[in-house]
Amino acid sequence: MCERTRTTLGRIIGVGTFVLFALLLTTVWPEPSWLAHAAPPEGQTYIGTKKCAACHFNQFMTWKKTEHAKAFDVLPQKYKEDAECLACHTTGYDKPTGYKEALSPNLAGVSCEACHGPGSEHGKIATTFGKKKLTEDDEKTVRGSIYKILPYNACITCHTSKAHKKHPKYDK
Repeated sequence: MCERTRTTLGRIIGVGTFVLFALLLTTVWPEPSWLAHAAPPEGQTYIGTKKCAACHFNQFMTWKKTEHAKAFDVLPQKYKEDAECLACHTTGYDKPTGYKEALSPNLAGVSCEACHGPGSEHGKIATTFGKKKLTEDDEKTVRGSIYKILPYNACITCHTSKAHKKHPKYDK
């Protein structure tokens, strides 16, 4: 076996092992108590990237350079209305306040709320503090109003082509 084949095989085994471990952690075992956190308030709505960027500008600028930010843009035109594609290439698709064609351009792509959940209450709570330095309790209140990351591995929802399911066939 040549060196290149061994290297490629090693990478495949490494990624496969990581994916299987992540699946095992997120599907077989419940979230450990030391990792548990309070759930953000119920009834939140999606607010879009512009509102997130108002407070999290540096994170927004970093995100803009990622594949996630371009997830909708890379879709061939004929798939930009395909529900099967939009579920992974937009934020909140098929949810009451999530992505809807042409009505929510700030939810196109895999944006902040795809990982952190809808942010309406987080935005409301955070803006009540203005620009003042937050106390530890204030910071807990603001951070407790949105998920650090959605529970049970939000990534695997779309990134299953690397695990058990191939990406659907499409014409480029």
